[in-house]
Amino acid sequence: MSSLAIGGVGFVVLLGMLAVRIPIGIAMISVGIAGYLTIAGPIPLLSYLKTETYWAFTTFDLSVVPLFLLMGQFAAKAGLSSALFTAANTWLGHHRGGVAMAAVGGCAGFGAISGSSLATAATMGQVALPELRRFNYSGSLATGALAAGGTLGILIPPSVVLIIYAIMVESNVAALFQAAFLPGVLAALGYMLAIAIVVRINPEAGPAGERASRAAKWAALLEIWPVLVIFLLVMGGIYAGVFTPTEGAAIGSVGTFLIAVTKGGMRLEGFLDAILGTAQTTAMIFLILLGAKIFNAFLGFSELPLFAADFFQNAGLSPFVVLLGMIILYILLGFVMDSLSMILLTVPIFWPIIAGLDFGLGPDETKLWFGIITLIVVEMGLITPPVGLNVFVINSMAKDVPMLETFKGVVPFITSDFIRVAIIVAFPVITLILPELLAVE
Repeated sequence: MSSLAIGGVGFVVLLGMLAVRIPIGIAMISVGIAGYLTIAGPIPLLSYLKTETYWAFTTFDLSVVPLFLLMGQFAAKAGLSSALFTAANTWLGHHRGGVAMAAVGGCAGFGAISGSSLATAATMGQVALPELRRFNYSGSLATGALAAGGTLGILIPPSVVLIIYAIMVESNVAALFQAAFLPGVLAALGYMLAIAIVVRINPEAGPAGERASRAAKWAALLEIWPVLVIFLLVMGGIYAGVFTPTEGAAIGSVGTFLIAVTKGGMRLEGFLDAILGTAQTTAMIFLILLGAKIFNAFLGFSELPLFAADFFQNAGLSPFVVLLGMIILYILLGFVMDSLSMILLTVPIFWPIIAGLDFGLGPDETKLWFGIITLIVVEMGLITPPVGLNVFVINSMAKDVPMLETFKGVVPFITSDFIRVAIIVAFPVITLILPELLAVE
């Protein structure tokens, strides 16, 4: 059997292992080792494992991951999610569907200091669900809005998934954060528009809440000053090139820790919980990263990525047809995989193909544009059946809402996602304008 055929078989075997729910990290390591051994033999494999296992986790670029995760943990302990939802609710809650819009706004704000979709969905769900129930929102709209709003956690910078993508394609993390900002704002506005359309069709799904006084509105805004300070300090510093993403994450972690202690009342037990939660999530991500390194090394030996790139470059297909095929494949993979796993599995194959096609953009611009499109599409997997993780997280909190109702509730938001992808594909300037204006070197 040729190396190329072994690579194809290995890829199919990996998908089969994922289909039977074997953890992605374990599956990648197993298939990668078996494939590497088959093609190169035991001595090259042992030599590779000896060095790669060490170097995979000692790269300075990866230090930003646990720091941003820790910042999100401290932000949750500080009670910032409650302040964000309250502020959004005082301004929007008196409109029909306004409380659900406030939940989306709170998710966007918390995502700006969290970087994790599951954490955003879980934290905002605890805060917003009681208020949505109080105003008799339909179960489908309440849970659907929170599940979809949680996806903003990995789109609005900082984003752990974007950091991993940047490392894989050797792109500038700060530029990717800049590129994601406007699409993130567009996502939040699109979700709010989806809520407005739902309550226009069915007014009983999202009754209007109480109108807050002007004084209450400004008082609520004053309560979210820590979020604004942290975001402007961390992301503003990164955008302006004052410090690196790792330095920004460290500053953000210290800042959110101080806020959690002084404003949220965090004590030793809460601090240890935050450290443990960060360690567990980091370990999970790093195991997947190691698996991806080994599996991608096997694919490199098989020359499957090069074959795929050559095939599409010489197939005579329009670059946008190839991109559309990738988007459809991402949507299908989202039925059974999480966002990080999809990025690690597909980017080593997809990026060489995209890099060889002419979209009328420069190499660095293509990295940014394709990265944001990929991020938006993989985030849809968090709310699509049957393995929409955000849907499961929110539904576990709203036990009185059937799972089917929650999946029905996310349909308007998935529609919004499709429209947003089409807009960004058609108008790359949405992702490129901020990196060009700020021009971080």
